[in-house]
Amino acid sequence: MALATAPLSWFGLAWVAFAPLWSVCRHAPWRSRLLYGAAWGLGYYGGALFWITGIHPMTWMGVPWFSSLFIALVCWVLIIVWGTAIPMVWAILWPWLSPKTVWGRWLVGISLWCGLEALWQLGPLWWPSLAYTQSPNNLWILHWGQISGPTTVIALIVGVNGLLAEAILIPRRAAYQRWGLAIAAISFMGVAIWGGYSLSQVADSEGQPFRVGVIQGNVPNEIKLYPAGWRRAIAGYTQGYRALAAQGVDVVVTPETALPFVWSQLVESNHPFYRAIQTERVPVWVGAFGQEGTTQTNSLFSITATGQTLSQYDKVKLVPLGEYIPFAQLLGRFISRLSPLDATLQAGDPQQTFETTQEQAIAGICYESAFPEHFRRQAAQGGEFIVTVSNDAHYSHVMPAQHHALDVMRAIETDRWAIRATNTGYSAIVDPHGQTVWRSQMDTYSLHTATVERRHSQTLYVRWGDWLLWVLLFGSGISYGVWRLKGK
Repeated sequence: MALATAPLSWFGLAWVAFAPLWSVCRHAPWRSRLLYGAAWGLGYYGGALFWITGIHPMTWMGVPWFSSLFIALVCWVLIIVWGTAIPMVWAILWPWLSPKTVWGRWLVGISLWCGLEALWQLGPLWWPSLAYTQSPNNLWILHWGQISGPTTVIALIVGVNGLLAEAILIPRRAAYQRWGLAIAAISFMGVAIWGGYSLSQVADSEGQPFRVGVIQGNVPNEIKLYPAGWRRAIAGYTQGYRALAAQGVDVVVTPETALPFVWSQLVESNHPFYRAIQTERVPVWVGAFGQEGTTQTNSLFSITATGQTLSQYDKVKLVPLGEYIPFAQLLGRFISRLSPLDATLQAGDPQQTFETTQEQAIAGICYESAFPEHFRRQAAQGGEFIVTVSNDAHYSHVMPAQHHALDVMRAIETDRWAIRATNTGYSAIVDPHGQTVWRSQMDTYSLHTATVERRHSQTLYVRWGDWLLWVLLFGSGISYGVWRLKGK
């Protein structure tokens, strides 16, 4: 299953890779099911998230080489364990909660996995949904996300795998039953492809265009928080801003913490970048730190042509260990050296909006791209386009590819243009159908201008949220109840 994720994106494997787990868990004792779920989870989450080890070496932060390696491995193990808990719980509960009928078992298997992913998304640590195995290349299937978000795509993947397992892998089944289930699996897949294609062909409504300029500063993390990095960032972003302003863009966007300082202090000190805004008089969305009392926020500032702060978006979903320390009293002394920041960051208000000179935007900073509800809520509140800013320089090139894939999903689900500005790549422009109009090269300084549109449409997912999950859970409950009544 891990091979289906970006950058390899062998998305076809996802439609068969879950079937073995379904098959072996059907009649196995609970201890065996627990091991099967753990093995499947280790393969998927361990492979898909191996990029986390790219934080090593952290010698530039003053962490000794072997300590850095140990910390990287501990982080990798922790996120594997957290993700692997999903297939382990599924493997334990599915046979217990399933009716003895094929279709009842099939419905419960789908509903349970969708429910577990939805539950995990409510926590602070999330990334590898089954749905993102289809991004960024299988755009037809991803358009099902407009119906009920990732749950729709997950249900299709698990549904096809379940039918294939019931038809092919489970022994002691009559030939006519196998053929019937195989035909059902093929038909279900056919409907999924046809439906996704039909959704992708829906004519676009006319939007209001504007021109945006993207700066990819390419300031390596090894120097980003030191004087050499500050000088490079100030020069690169100031010159880039002036160059894009000269091209007549309506707004410029910089990456996450492009200027690693408190923005209000830059204004007070008449910083060169701030002086450039007052001279060129082009609005900018700039990544910097905000100040909340004694704590700081990871923020995106909407600055007008006159240099006034129109709006400030504070990152809501902070990265555990990197931007804040869970159970700080117990773990703080050991883990705090993971973070390049001097203080724990303060999370933003989940209900905040990001106002710009181009109307309201849907904002996301780095890790937030993994949380679809974060984007759906802002779209429902009137957000007309997506802007995500990030700094993925900590990791291998696998992580930026997966990050881009997540933003492709968010663009399709909300039917919005997406603007991605990153420090070292991949910056990108994505249209509402998930087509990548432009994507930068990795580890290069890049300036790019593009025309994007403000859109007012609302997909079924934006209007109603993850309604399909509740339908699946209700249907599973009815199926289980009917089976129990018949059994009595």
